[in-house]
Amino acid sequence: MADILCDMLSRLRTGRALVAKQDITQAVAILGKGARQTIRLGDDCAAIPDGDGYLLLASEGFQDSFVRSMPWFSGYCGVMVNVSDIAAMGGRPLAVVDALWSDTPEVAAPILTGLHDGARTYGVPVVGGHTNMRSLHNSLSVAILGRARHLLSSFDARPGEVLIAAIDLRGRWHDPHPFWDASSALCGTGGAARLRGDIELLPMIAEDGLSRAAKDISMAGLLGTALMLAECSGVGMTIMLDDIPRPGDAPMERWLSAFPSYGYLLTARPEDAGAIMDRFRGRDIAASVIGRCDSTHRVDVLWADARETFWDLAHRPLMGVAP
Repeated sequence: MADILCDMLSRLRTGRALVAKQDITQAVAILGKGARQTIRLGDDCAAIPDGDGYLLLASEGFQDSFVRSMPWFSGYCGVMVNVSDIAAMGGRPLAVVDALWSDTPEVAAPILTGLHDGARTYGVPVVGGHTNMRSLHNSLSVAILGRARHLLSSFDARPGEVLIAAIDLRGRWHDPHPFWDASSALCGTGGAARLRGDIELLPMIAEDGLSRAAKDISMAGLLGTALMLAECSGVGMTIMLDDIPRPGDAPMERWLSAFPSYGYLLTARPEDAGAIMDRFRGRDIAASVIGRCDSTHRVDVLWADARETFWDLAHRPLMGVAP
């Protein structure tokens, strides 16, 4: 098992999605150069103090190949993934804007339809943006504005807290992409109310003081997302793979590489973990304690009787955003 775990972690460590997160290092170095940063770089959203809470601002861009191969779904994801970022910060979405480039109106139509359907499903209006239907390429980016009363942040995990994974397993793969989709099948059905209620769990957890730190599971996969959370907070983690909520027929490596439509990592005091998991389970979302935060600055992984270090942040930063 030790050899199997070592080989799997090596492939995950060098996977394209996680390697791409290292590009953030250069962006942070340039954009933060000589500036007095009052808003921390590296979180799921920029949290801008505003009155008795925070405005949340985020954006997502989509690969041209994805937009070409799955135009409707790329538009739908433009809303879905941005709403997830807002929820991961303990917020509620207010509105989105999009920037669309396409070479013809016929190509643009399904992308815009997906954007419209996502906005309707999640109850978030599209209030403007940029449109070009005479471009030489087809691509999409979507930005979102939200608001939070109390933050969940990538920077507030603490040693001694437990790590909780909450993932909606009622989904399907979007082959050949690593997407676990538990959302789009509910578009245009009564399931939209369920999706909105599931998203509402995150701000309620923040407002009730049950957690201070969270991150939505991104294209970097579960371990990559845990690594980003550990780096931002300046902590280490030990993660137990056997405790991760997982569909019964999903191979471990594929699942660790997956981008779920609804998947979050939260840290909490051990005494608050049960209350958090009960809230997710009460809405039929799988939730388990999968690890613990420590002061090692490493992300270690346990699987059966094997233990390996996935990443040592003390020797190799990922995004360059450590405290």
